[in-house]
Amino acid sequence: MKQADLNLDLSNRRTRKRAFLDEMERVVPWKDFVALITPHAPLKATGRKPFAAEAMLRIHFLQQWFGLSDVAMEEALYDIPLYREFAGLGGMSRLPDRVSILRFRHLLEQHKLAEQFLQTVNTQLGAKGYLLKEGTAVDATLIAAPSSTKNRDGKRDPEMHQTKKGNEWHFGMKCHIGVDADSGLVHTVVGTSANVHDVTQARALLRGEETQVFGDAGYQGADKREEMHDVKARWHIAMRPGKRRALNKGSEVGRLLDECERLKASIRAKVEHPFRVIKRQFGHVKVRYRGLMKNTQQLHTLFALSNLWMTRHRILKGVV
Repeated sequence: MKQADLNLDLSNRRTRKRAFLDEMERVVPWKDFVALITPHAPLKATGRKPFAAEAMLRIHFLQQWFGLSDVAMEEALYDIPLYREFAGLGGMSRLPDRVSILRFRHLLEQHKLAEQFLQTVNTQLGAKGYLLKEGTAVDATLIAAPSSTKNRDGKRDPEMHQTKKGNEWHFGMKCHIGVDADSGLVHTVVGTSANVHDVTQARALLRGEETQVFGDAGYQGADKREEMHDVKARWHIAMRPGKRRALNKGSEVGRLLDECERLKASIRAKVEHPFRVIKRQFGHVKVRYRGLMKNTQQLHTLFALSNLWMTRHRILKGVV
């Protein structure tokens, strides 16, 4: 073995995971999030001294970024020094176990703090001019849930349902989001069972200040629904695929209609970016818990973090 190899200092190696955590360390508004948690944190210990709220929050975010269960997170804290360093637990004589991690997550769910995380992030991004209010794009995606009945209850999750998409059946939940049509940042999240039609949640995805709304063909007729009577925005809904294929694209009218559909699609495409971040960057392709409430709360956290991830370069440029 070469002498250079013997003298190699592995601690100086900057891996992609370390680079990612360094960026998130700088863009996540830790103080604001901790301020939301502190009023609800336990005032006294029932046994061992509780861990600091910020340390538990950092562990919770590590779970979201790397797709770790409570048990896997407990083991990762012992196995991976980088995680302990990020959570500020490097010099601790004990580390949070799976029960502590579970209780912290229940605290967030009980007080719906994940929704407040998303609101806090968007308020700050809006103040910086990254989040506008003139337009909204709406869409939904399916998130799979275990369909097996080989569990303690011998039943599937009763709050999850199956639906047919194309020629395939899917079992799980549906995540509906409203995003800023300019930046593609998520401002509203709704979780339902998979068999709920997209158009029924369209009103819940609007902020009320939009002048333009964009959606795919699944939102046909949204503007005519009873709950939309107070919405003054102009709707731009995609033409159904069959009707678009029937266009006489050789004619001037057909060519103009096809170009109009392309323009609408280019704006709607921004709603796919947050889905890509949580599914590909964060690895969230299956529900982690039973019940819609817990999984919807997790989605709020994931999209708050995805908004920060998508704007991290712009935020870091403004950090002195």
